[in-house]
Amino acid sequence: MDILSLPFIQHAVIAGLLAAAACGMIGSLVVVNRAVFLAGGIAHAAYGGVGLAFFLNLPPLPCIIGFSLFFALIMASLTAERRERMDTFIGVLWAVGMAIGIILIDLSPGYNVDLMSFLFGSILTVPGSDIKIMAGVDAATIALVCAFYKEFLAMSYDMEFARVRGVPVRLFHFIFLALVALAVVMTIRVVGLILVMALFTIAPYLTERFSRSLAGMMAYSCLANIFFVFTGLWLSYRYNLTSGATIILVAAVFFLIFTFGEKLFSRSMK
Repeated sequence: MDILSLPFIQHAVIAGLLAAAACGMIGSLVVVNRAVFLAGGIAHAAYGGVGLAFFLNLPPLPCIIGFSLFFALIMASLTAERRERMDTFIGVLWAVGMAIGIILIDLSPGYNVDLMSFLFGSILTVPGSDIKIMAGVDAATIALVCAFYKEFLAMSYDMEFARVRGVPVRLFHFIFLALVALAVVMTIRVVGLILVMALFTIAPYLTERFSRSLAGMMAYSCLANIFFVFTGLWLSYRYNLTSGATIILVAAVFFLIFTFGEKLFSRSMK
């Protein structure tokens, strides 16, 4: 408990809690809508925001938010109607976003920032200014999901039925991808752009079959992510490991245990 008195550990705990909540809530929508590849495209395209921040010598997080939202809206406009070509559009924008980031970093004079922290996370170095931005993004995400829960629920389980019932599906497709972009930004400093999809998908996958509603799935996913983040954070501090990778490995271990345990149980019942 003594380590909780350290300011950087306190920041890490708060950042982990905020990111876990955002990923649990939005990750449930991602899994239910079968939009994992779409969310992955936004996550990797966000690297362009990292390059933009270095090029303009600006704080990284606001630039990443703006760039991610911009690319999320482009993806939403391209995939709202032409679902059959969605994978092509996502692949192109994924590559373009990362290419822009790499070129802007090449053009940035004399940068000396550890870019690995944005690719693989650096939860122990989250500054207080980023905590405030993350808290604001988290509050906005929770408010939007709660305010439009019924619309997201209808769109997630039957898009055509939702459209017939008068739900503006196209508008909520844009809102959904904007929320994914915000959740990605929340998670960058925790596990990084490369590993972000694990926090989006593992907890919702594990909790989906135990949940009786989408709201329950979101709540259980948030709790599972909190457990993964804090367990990984403790292990990384205890054994001097990279925090982001350790968090993801903790989640992966539970994923493997659950998957193989379920198979063994189903075989034993036959």
